Amino acid sequence: MSKLSSSYKLKPGKVNRMRYVTHLSCTLCGRTYAPDFKYLTCPTCGETGILDIHYDYEGLKTIITKAYFKNNEDHSIWRYIPLMSVKGIETDSTLKVGWTPLYRGKNLEKILGIKTLTFKDEGVNPTGSLKDRASVVATIKAMEGGHTTLACASTGNAASSLAGNASKLGLKSVIFVPKRAPRGKLTQLLAYGADVISVQGDYKEAFKLSRDAINHYGWYNRNAAINPHMVEGKKTVAYEIIEQLNFNPPDWIVVSVGDGCTIGGVYKGLHDFHALGLIEHIPRILGVQSEGCAPFYKAWTTGKPLKETEENTLADSIAVGIPRNPVKAMRAVDYSNGAWITVTDDAIIKAIKTLGSTEGLFCEPAAAAAYAGLEAALDQAIIDKDSHVSVILTGNGLKDPDTIGKAIKGPVKLDNDLDALINHIESTHD
Repeated sequence: MSKLSSSYKLKPGKVNRMRYVTHLSCTLCGRTYAPDFKYLTCPTCGETGILDIHYDYEGLKTIITKAYFKNNEDHSIWRYIPLMSVKGIETDSTLKVGWTPLYRGKNLEKILGIKTLTFKDEGVNPTGSLKDRASVVATIKAMEGGHTTLACASTGNAASSLAGNASKLGLKSVIFVPKRAPRGKLTQLLAYGADVISVQGDYKEAFKLSRDAINHYGWYNRNAAINPHMVEGKKTVAYEIIEQLNFNPPDWIVVSVGDGCTIGGVYKGLHDFHALGLIEHIPRILGVQSEGCAPFYKAWTTGKPLKETEENTLADSIAVGIPRNPVKAMRAVDYSNGAWITVTDDAIIKAIKTLGSTEGLFCEPAAAAAYAGLEAALDQAIIDKDSHVSVILTGNGLKDPDTIGKAIKGPVKLDNDLDALINHIESTHD
C-alpha cells in the first residue's frame, strides 16, 4: 500500500503557484506549511525537521495519464514538471538532465542466473551523475527566489553537478568538499568555475562550514539532505525506470546510499506513480552501503536509532557518517518492504571491473556498490533469482580514476615488434 497520501485541501482562494503542490509537512512533527513556505526545514524541529512535499493526486490524474507520456516530446527531467515543485521559469535554458538509458543486462543475467536485470545509467547525465536531477532543480528554485549564488557541501558529485548546472544559467556556486574529495571531481568543479573550498576534514566538517556560510551570506542552499526540493528532482529517476519499462515495474530497485536523499527520492517517485494509478504495486527497494560506512544498515538491523559512524570506504559518494535525511531513507525501505545490505570495498572494486567488462558500463565506486549489493542480496537469498531487478548506477567512472585504477590492470607494454605481439596474443587469448 502506498504511503504519504494526504487528504489536505487548499483553502478557497489560496493561490498555488506550483499548481499541484498542496502543502509541505514535517517528517518529524507532522506540522503542515503552505506550498510557498520560505524555509527548507520545519521551524519547530529545526535542521532535523526535513520536509515532505505533497501533491493533489486527484487533480493530477486529469492530466498525468499514460497518454500524457506517449505524446510528450520533452525527453528530459522537465517532462515531469506537473509532478515537481518548480514554477517552470527558465527550464528551457538548463542543461539537458534526465531521460538516461535503461539497459538490459543480458550478459550478467546469464552469469547470475537471474530472470531479468536492467541498469539505469545515470553516468550519462550532463555532469556525469544522478545528482544533476537535484542540481538542475536547485538552480531553478534559486532563480525563483532571486538568488544569484548557490552553495553546498559534497563528497564530489553533488558539488560538480551544482557547479555545472549553475554555470549554464549564469549563476555562481560555492562548493565545500572534504579533504578526501577525488581528483576527477575536483577537476570538474574548477573547470565549471566554482569557488571551491577544500575543508581540511571529513564530510561532516564540510557540511558544518557550508551551513554556517549559507546562513551568513544568504546563498541558496542546495544541500540535498535538508532541501526538500532536491528529492523532487531525484525522484524522476524512478519515473523514468517505470516509463521505460512500459509501466511494468520491476520486483526490486537497487540503489547505493549515502545521505539518504536518493533512496528517498526513488521511493517518492514510485509512490507518486502508484497514487496516480500508473502502476499497481511499488517495487521493493534495496539500500546498499559500504561496510566501512553503514549507519542506515546498522540502525535497520539493530532496531536502534541511527548513530554516527566512521567514513571508512573508498566509495566517497556514499561516505556519509551522519546522514541528514534519515526518515525518508529508512521509510523508503520500510514502506516498500525492502531491505538494507552492506558490501566490502573489495566487492565494490570487483563490481567496477565486472560492469565494465561484461556490460560496457563504466561506473564510479558508489555506483558499482549497487551492483555489488545485488550480488550479495542474491547470495543471501534476499532477492530471488526469479525476479526483475533494476540497478541504479549513480555516477560515471571518470569521476574517480585513481580508485578505479585499483580494479583494472595497466596496458601491456611491447616494443614495435610483431613477433612479440603474436607471442603475447597467443599466450593470453583463447
